[in-house]
Amino acid sequence: MTNSIDDLAKAKAFFVIGSNTTEQHPVIGAGVKRAVRKGAALIVADPRRIELARMAAIHLMHRPGSDIALLNGLCHVIIREDLHDKEFLANRTEGFEEMKALLEGYTPARVEEITGVPAEDIQKAARLYAASRPAAILYSMGITQHASGHAAVMAIANLAMLCGNIGMEGGGVYPLRGQNNVQGACDMGCLPAVFPGYQQVANLEARTKFEKAWGVSLSDKPGLTVVEMMNAAHAGKIKAMYIMGENPLVTDPDLQHVETGLKKLDFLAVQDIFFTETAALADVILPGNAFAEKQGTFTNTERRVQLVRKAMEPPGEARSDWQIISAIARRLAGDKASWEYDAPAAIMAEAAALTPQYAGISHERLEKGGIQWPCPSPDHPGTKILHVDQFSRGLGKFSAVEHTPPVEQTDAEYPLILTTGRRLQHYHSGSMTHRVAGLNTLLPEERMEIHPADASSLGLADGDMALIESRRGQVKSRVQLTERIKPGVVFMTFHFPETAVNLLTIAALDPVAKIPEYKVAAVRVTRAE
Repeated sequence: MTNSIDDLAKAKAFFVIGSNTTEQHPVIGAGVKRAVRKGAALIVADPRRIELARMAAIHLMHRPGSDIALLNGLCHVIIREDLHDKEFLANRTEGFEEMKALLEGYTPARVEEITGVPAEDIQKAARLYAASRPAAILYSMGITQHASGHAAVMAIANLAMLCGNIGMEGGGVYPLRGQNNVQGACDMGCLPAVFPGYQQVANLEARTKFEKAWGVSLSDKPGLTVVEMMNAAHAGKIKAMYIMGENPLVTDPDLQHVETGLKKLDFLAVQDIFFTETAALADVILPGNAFAEKQGTFTNTERRVQLVRKAMEPPGEARSDWQIISAIARRLAGDKASWEYDAPAAIMAEAAALTPQYAGISHERLEKGGIQWPCPSPDHPGTKILHVDQFSRGLGKFSAVEHTPPVEQTDAEYPLILTTGRRLQHYHSGSMTHRVAGLNTLLPEERMEIHPADASSLGLADGDMALIESRRGQVKSRVQLTERIKPGVVFMTFHFPETAVNLLTIAALDPVAKIPEYKVAAVRVTRAE
C-alpha cells in the first residue's frame, strides 16, 4: 500500500475495483463511506452490486475476468481527451509511448464488447477519475485471483501514474490484503523466490548475506507456490508436507486434486489451533497458539509493524508457533544452524539486521507505537507515503498489458460463470467464525447468488436447492435470487466446507505471481434432486 489508511480522508475521489471493501475490509470501507459523505467522488468496478456501489457516482458492472480491458479503456479515454498529468509523466515515468500505442486499440466501443460496460459509462468514469485529484485506487483479490492478475495490477499502476496520483496525500494505490499479517509474512520471505525483504534467492549478493548470517548453504532455485506444491504431491515429487495455519482442503482450488495429493504424501504435519478438514488427514497435529496467546508483531496492509502482547498462556500442550518451528529446525539441522532464540524480540532483531526495510525497527521502539516501513535506521520515523520524490527503481515504468480472456470459457455444457468471494459474517474457511453462534445465526449456510432471469430459465425459485457442476466437481447450495449479480454469472463464497465451492474452481495460475484463478470458472446449474 503506497499510502496510509488515515490518508483516505484526504482523497477527492476513489476508484474501487475488485474489492468488496465494506465486507472484506470493513474498517477501510467505513473510511471510504465517510469520505464520500463529505463530498469525495466514488467509482466502483465490480461484477456484483456490492454495498459501496449504492454510494457510487458510477458503477462499472464488468464481466469477471475483464479487468485489464476495463482499465485500459479508462486510460485510453484519459489520454485521448488530454486529461493525463504531463508534468508527472515527463519527470517521474518512462514507457508512456509504448503503452499509449497499445491503448489505441482499447476504444470505449471495443471495451464495451469485452466487459459488458456501456461505452458512455467508461468515458464518464475516466473523466471523473482524471478530474478529481488526488484520487485513490483500492483493489483486492477480485483483481489478483486471476490468471492475468499480475498484469491487472500493472494496469492499475498505469492508471494511477497516468494522472499523477502517486507520492501524494490522498492519492496512491491501496492493495487490500486478505489476512491481518499477510504483509508481514511476505516481508519475512514467505514467498518461494525471495528471502526476507524481497531479496531474490537468485541474487548472489543476497544469498551470500543470508548464508553468512544463518551458517548454511542456500539454494538459488525458487521454491514452489501452494498450488505447485499440490501438483508435486499429486505427481509423487513431494513426499512430506508441513502445513501451518492453513486449511487447503477448503481454501485451495480444485479440491479433489488437493485431497488426492495430500493423501499421496508419506507424511503430513498440520500445525493449527483447530481440528480442520486438513488436520483430519495429518499424521501429526501440532497445537499452535491463538492471537491472544502470541507475543511478537503483525504487519498490516499499510506496512505498519505493530507489537502484539500476550494476554494469556496457551492451553494444554499448545505452544507458540515460533517455538514449534525452532524445535523442529533444531532436530532437523542439528549443529548446522542456530535456532536458539530466547524471545520474539531476538527474532525481530535478526530480521532488522538482514532486512533493509526493517533495519530501524525493534520491539523497544514498537512499545511506543507502530512504525511503517521502510524504516532504515533507529532514528527514522517510518514512511507514511511511498514514492514521494522518486520510485524505488528511479522512474515509474508504464507497462503495456493486453487483455487476455479467462482460462476457462463458458459453452453449451457449462453456460454460466462462477465467481467466488466472501461475506461480512464469516472469515475464510470458517474454522474460527463457524464457532461463533451469533455469526452462524446471521449466515447459517451458503446461498448461491443468481440473477432472477437465469433462475427463471432454470426453473429455480428463491430458497430452492441447486446442483452446481464444473469440469472438476459438484456441490449443492441453496439459491438466492438477486439483481446484485449480472445475468450469466453466479456468486458463491468459500466459507462453508459442507458447500465446498473450491471443488468447482480451476487451478490455472498466473504465469508470474502463480495465483490461482478463483474468480472465473464455467459451471452449469440445475435443480438438486
